Amino acid sequence: MLVKEYRICMPLTTEEYRVGQLYTISKHSHQESEKGEGVEVVKNEPHEDPVHGPGQFTEKRVHLSSKLPSWARAVTPRIFYITEKAWNYYPYTITADGHSLQCSFLPKFSIYIETKYEDNCGDSENIFHSDKILGDHEVSFLDIAFDEIPERYYRSLEDPRFFSSAKTGRGPLREGWRQHTKPIMCSYKLVSVKFEVWGLQTRVEQFVHKVIRDILLIGHRQAFAWVDEWCGMTMEEVRRYERETQEATNELIGLVAPTIAVSEVGQPTATHSAPASAPSTPLSDEAPDFLAPPKTRPRKKSAPETLTLPALQERASAE
Repeated sequence: MLVKEYRICMPLTTEEYRVGQLYTISKHSHQESEKGEGVEVVKNEPHEDPVHGPGQFTEKRVHLSSKLPSWARAVTPRIFYITEKAWNYYPYTITADGHSLQCSFLPKFSIYIETKYEDNCGDSENIFHSDKILGDHEVSFLDIAFDEIPERYYRSLEDPRFFSSAKTGRGPLREGWRQHTKPIMCSYKLVSVKFEVWGLQTRVEQFVHKVIRDILLIGHRQAFAWVDEWCGMTMEEVRRYERETQEATNELIGLVAPTIAVSEVGQPTATHSAPASAPSTPLSDEAPDFLAPPKTRPRKKSAPETLTLPALQERASAE
């Protein structure tokens, strides 16, 4: 198992980012989805935890067969998705991913992420009480303005070095911005990746961490670059946007989600302990019954239309 801690600062407050995060995840998921692939939302509902209080539980399926590298596609079935379960007790969240398909050659794989948000520049030490982890873990500071992202994901309008917010007056971000920018907050993410196959474990775990690093950078850059779209929204408004965008995304993917019960299961042996009400994703040796060989689908050549809150409201009124 490979464990790393990522710290990503933002020129926002934690309360602002609470809205911005929900808006960004919903909009980005819709943009990245297309027929047969993308982020399918299975559940999104309130959840109460005896320790952390009221929160939100979500269950998603990330369909990404064509987005895997060639060496990974060679050992995975064409029907491939990762189940993501998340318990959001902001400013603390838990995310657990896991998959296991019927193919005997497909190895078991899991990701466990704990996140804490604080109003500081990333200088809180041992925020996750790392005595829970066997051995030391690497701490990486990710700079949303000056760390590189894959070229195919670069958008000049989303570059914090050039973006300036009309509503907040924040940006562009200059060298050393974390030392002098106010307000500032930090996302602390403790990420554990496990791939239990001899000979491939190190390669796959390192690859997954690289993907997670890129996803974190892109997501946080977009949250800031889109601040004028979500700034001023209430939690009720952003939750409505989230619901409507998720419905549109599920329709775009073209999948009908079956009813899935989230059962309470015992916490497996691991280096982390989640709340009793937040079970980790169990790994099954059998594939879901509803899976069937896919039909050949033409791939879209253009990105799907980006949905904004006004557009969704107009769509709803027209119907």
